[in-house]
Amino acid sequence: MTSRVSTAAAFAAAFIALWSAPGSETRAQDVTPSPPPVSDAPAVAEPGPRPYSSLRPRRVRPSARATQAPKPPVAATLAPETPSVSAAAPIAAGVAPLPRQELEAFVDGVVQHAMARDHIAGVTISVVQNGQVVLKKGYGFANLGQRRPVDPDKTLFRIASISKTFTWIALMNEIEAGHMRLDGPVNLYLPEPLQLKDQGKKTQVRLRDLMTHTAGFEDRALGQLFERDPNRIRPLADYLRQERPRRVREPGLLPSYSNYGVALAGAAVANVTGKPFEQLVSEEIILPTGMRHTTFREARPWNDKLPAPMSEDLAAELSDAFSWTPLGWKVQPREFVGQLAPAGSASSTAGDMARYMTLLLNGGVIDGKTVFSPKTAQAFRAPMYRPAPEAAGWNAGFQDIPLPGGRRGFGHAGATLYFHSNMVVAPDLGLGVFISVNTDEGANLPATLPATIIEHFYAKPLAVPPPSAMSYEQAKLYEGDYLTTRRAYGGLEGFINRVIGRASVRATPEGRLSISEGGSSALFNAAGRPGVFKSVEGPLVIVFDANGDRPSRFYAARGFATYERVSPLRSARLLIATIALAGLASLATILGTIVRNRREARQTPVQARASQMQTAQAVLWLISSVCMGVFAARSSDETAAFFGWPSGWLLSGSACALVAALMAVVTLGALPMVWRGGRRVDSWTAGRKVAFTFTALLFVFLSVLLGLWGYLLPWS
Repeated sequence: MTSRVSTAAAFAAAFIALWSAPGSETRAQDVTPSPPPVSDAPAVAEPGPRPYSSLRPRRVRPSARATQAPKPPVAATLAPETPSVSAAAPIAAGVAPLPRQELEAFVDGVVQHAMARDHIAGVTISVVQNGQVVLKKGYGFANLGQRRPVDPDKTLFRIASISKTFTWIALMNEIEAGHMRLDGPVNLYLPEPLQLKDQGKKTQVRLRDLMTHTAGFEDRALGQLFERDPNRIRPLADYLRQERPRRVREPGLLPSYSNYGVALAGAAVANVTGKPFEQLVSEEIILPTGMRHTTFREARPWNDKLPAPMSEDLAAELSDAFSWTPLGWKVQPREFVGQLAPAGSASSTAGDMARYMTLLLNGGVIDGKTVFSPKTAQAFRAPMYRPAPEAAGWNAGFQDIPLPGGRRGFGHAGATLYFHSNMVVAPDLGLGVFISVNTDEGANLPATLPATIIEHFYAKPLAVPPPSAMSYEQAKLYEGDYLTTRRAYGGLEGFINRVIGRASVRATPEGRLSISEGGSSALFNAAGRPGVFKSVEGPLVIVFDANGDRPSRFYAARGFATYERVSPLRSARLLIATIALAGLASLATILGTIVRNRREARQTPVQARASQMQTAQAVLWLISSVCMGVFAARSSDETAAFFGWPSGWLLSGSACALVAALMAVVTLGALPMVWRGGRRVDSWTAGRKVAFTFTALLFVFLSVLLGLWGYLLPWS
């Protein structure tokens, strides 16, 4: 929940109405429904999130064509007469309120253009300012079969990692109550089976480390972060015990986003309060905030070992998930995240999210009810951790977000495999923006719309980007390949993460840095301060750390990870070049055995066995390459990569490569005997010996590289 690898809540009805509402989530979350009689009810299937997100998605700017794009059905609820959500709602001083009609027209243009361009089936959005809902709207469809449009007050979207903000509110409430300590080891608040082992580390992981994503965990996702089969969902405690990640660094050193860390914090809060997490978050946050259509429960069959499922009334309003194909939209099975509910299982509506943002803007108070204290409210607005003074950080679990015009906000983004959401709160403007889409290719719109709104109404961009404060020669010092810390550090998943988790930094003649990662690229200007670079297109900032005269790492613009420089031996270019050269050598070796004439085939018994072994290696390397190619092609469908893990193609390719690598080492040991040969008439020519030696050394070098990348581990 990237990221590949979030929140809910705002404007709906008062708590009394919620309590009495006949199909409200109150009954599903707080009154455990009676288990249904044993029946043949079919299991409901479903999918999950992106482990990594791009460094800088491209900006979406409205154009003259945008407003003329085909308009999908729209369900709008503007409600200019909406009463104040809280009598004490703060008013942003010196800030002109957003003009409602102009805002709606602007958002319509941006959203409809993005829906046509990115093939998005449905969008839900809400905007609040100064305690009022200024825009609440649905676009497109939640269900194609029934032609059910998106209703901002009724249609539930999966908000993924925005769920984490609820977990942090619950945790801060326990800290404020004196039941937990921010700097206390998390093991103090966990049952023994869930406690973290030291794994050779000297420092215990604190609650603070979990909130700032600096616990030092590796990040694994494939095959376990999401489930498609509801029968595979595990209780939270079982998941935390069985999927415990390795601790790869001391806590508090570097940021690296961790779903596991948030789930562990949720388990700690549940253990301290003595309540299941879903019940706790409902009683302490969802119900007092008046969020009638928000829940951490999922739409699945009853299971005695798991928390109660989502109520039928809410499940009926849950949006389908879509992906775009050449034949049109395809409805995807549901994705289950209940095994780590505190990190990402919430579903909500734009209306409820409006109430939640109002709660955040109003310092934890809504409708006269205090959900969290002013001290906690301040913690959500001030950086608890930044790896460097101008780098993106974490505000007690909320993202510290740079905004246009030099402002800063807080919030959280979230993604499953098909849903993408974003919530941004800008206290200086009294403003909150929530948006969610239900289609896999729609990630760019939620990532950019909040900043685009603020930029359009409050901070017009410069017509021409300012020049970089650095020359081309100076910028070249930053060039190189960098690898994310948000990854698995071993096994075949570690190999995959080393392939997809890289950022390439290149200098431009203008002294800018071009940073490419995950298929997207962005330009950054030197800001005049050592190691600080600001995006040419927006407010994002990256900061480099220097190790001597050469930068050794940089902190991602959204705070999710650190990117560390990789050595030339681990560079992707070297690996690709070596694989290509080894492929040609393998083909030449195999063809040589076919076309070589009898005179050229004269050889000693040792040379004959060495030739057979090298030919076998060539075949194995080619088989491994084919298997890896098939896996890569199938992984273009991210769903297949997640739910088909570990792939048989990848395992077969790794196993073939491992056997070929072992044979390459044996062949290397036989080189002296190959060169010594026998009588001249019964031995290889000098040319063939050179070719054999070159191929043997090439295969050994390829084996070393693949070993460094983690590809030779089929058992993991």
